[in-house]
Amino acid sequence: QVQLVESGGGLVQAGGSLRLSCAASGRTFSSYVVGWFRQAPGKEREFVARISRSGASTLYADSVKGRFTISRDNAKNTGYLQMNRLKPEDTAVYYCAADGTGTLRYAYWGQGTQVTVSS
Repeated sequence: QVQLVESGGGLVQAGGSLRLSCAASGRTFSSYVVGWFRQAPGKEREFVARISRSGASTLYADSVKGRFTISRDNAKNTGYLQMNRLKPEDTAVYYCAADGTGTLRYAYWGQGTQVTVSS
């Protein structure tokens, strides 16, 4: 198993930046594909980005492509989501998740961190 704790959320003006972190403990972090998801009030949870075990491969939702960057540091057991040019519609609770099977079934989730972007 792996335990995940997100941090780095907060209140930022439109156009600003935030970097979210996802600290992992438990099993070897490098064994997991890491994904970021978000859920805005009244909306379903949606995929934001994911990164392969080695970090060599990434995938982004169209809504964040070119603005967000996912990365990881396996030596530090930490994943990151750099968010630039934030928009009010990026306001949501952001979650990191870990997939140990490579089948896009994320068995482990953090508690979430709130990101609020003011206009």
